[in-house]
Amino acid sequence: MCESTVYLIDKNGKESLFFELVDKIVPDKNTVYLEDILGQKKSVNARIKELALVDHRIVLEEIAE
Repeated sequence: MCESTVYLIDKNGKESLFFELVDKIVPDKNTVYLEDILGQKKSVNARIKELALVDHRIVLEEIAE
């Protein structure tokens, strides 16, 4: 399986689970759009901080709107 788990670092620096089984990520300006293998979608005002593809781990950092 090639899906990844996405974690979000909030404005206070706390990291938490945001979305699992993600297979599509589309960054656009200050928003990151995500879609999982079931077709569920989420978006968040964030930037990509880290991609650890071997570990199937993606870290986003929340930004102000």
